Amino acid sequence: MTDGPKYGFDTLQIHAGARPDPATGARQTPIYQSTAFVFRDAEHAAALFNLQEVGYIYSRLTNPTVAVLQERVATLEGGVGAVCCSSGHAAQIMALFPLMAPGLNVVVSTRLYGGTVTQFSQTIKRFGWEATFVDFDDLDAVKAAINDKTRAIFCEAIANPGGYITDLDAISAIADAAEIPMIVDNTSATPYLCRPIEHGATLVVHSTTKYLTGNGTVTGGVVVDSGTFDWSANDKFPSLSQPEPAYHGLKFHETFGPLAFTFHGIAIGLRDLGMTMNPQAAHYTLMGTETLSLRMDRHVENALKIAEWLEKDDRVDYVTYAGLKSSPYYDRVAKICPRGAGGLFTFAVKGGYDACVKLVNALEIFSHVANLGDARSLIIHSASTTHRQLTAEQQRAAGAAPEVVRVSIGIEDADDLIADLDQALSKAVS
Repeated sequence: MTDGPKYGFDTLQIHAGARPDPATGARQTPIYQSTAFVFRDAEHAAALFNLQEVGYIYSRLTNPTVAVLQERVATLEGGVGAVCCSSGHAAQIMALFPLMAPGLNVVVSTRLYGGTVTQFSQTIKRFGWEATFVDFDDLDAVKAAINDKTRAIFCEAIANPGGYITDLDAISAIADAAEIPMIVDNTSATPYLCRPIEHGATLVVHSTTKYLTGNGTVTGGVVVDSGTFDWSANDKFPSLSQPEPAYHGLKFHETFGPLAFTFHGIAIGLRDLGMTMNPQAAHYTLMGTETLSLRMDRHVENALKIAEWLEKDDRVDYVTYAGLKSSPYYDRVAKICPRGAGGLFTFAVKGGYDACVKLVNALEIFSHVANLGDARSLIIHSASTTHRQLTAEQQRAAGAAPEVVRVSIGIEDADDLIADLDQALSKAVS
């Protein structure tokens, strides 16, 4: 549905990428639970393996169910292509893989999900990559962190856990000046609330586990390619601009143009890293995307109502929701996330660490889980769980201080959620 009329978001979230099954007429995208796909003949097989023809070979690389999800998410984000993979963490490695090499670095925001901080500060060192952490509100510091070994800038549109909103336009201007791509994790916002490509992002990553699926059933990730970056402008990105030995000297950017990164992600990334999304997971996520806008509107509505209530409560020290007029990020909402500030934020409980633990244990509707973006309301004490491996300084920089809990507001009745928080706060701060 990329050609012809310009359809609205609500139409695209249901129809983009999907067509009736040609064999059976099935209207819902089938789960193509098949490892391999039969070639028409030897010539067809050779063309597929030479990247001269697009088609299905083996489900580690391509699968019809996954392909529908890839087209749908790319369409919703305004990209030219996408590569689905096994998790959000996998998507981050997939995004960096064609750009990086031993001795190179990526400049990243301090306000990131705790697991991402660990992945970037510890795990990627095993590849010989480095990450430089910077407060992205300090634009001069971001500029100063970039050197001749920097190959990307990475941030979250709406940062987990605090719900902070990044000034994507300002960061993309810095990336453009340095001739490096900006990678934006859009998990917390989704393309319904924010379209990072419209703000200069080169690549957009998601944990599809969260809002895109929306029902807490499967894990997955996706990398969306804007198709706008000139990978051949200099010699910084040889994987995309120079001959690829595994494909007889093929140059991805010269051959595939705007789709160079997407084809590389499949032909090299999935082929060799093997971080594949399974077709059943893609099916669940496709069903989730069909109601994305409806759910996000309710998430935003509930989050604002609950954040306003918490901000007035004497048992709460502060609330970080960007949709509040008191938030330093309030003015960015209209520019970056015009449909609302999302459903994720933190609040500090008077009484500190111990009070947070009591609060989590006393809640009845909220589920205590290490997830977000579910239809259900979720809560977690980040300092003792998702951000536990970080230093106290890193926890505070990420918005996960010991006195703070993170909430992912669901689509239940907001008054019921407020009543649940009220009774739990009474027990926690008694």
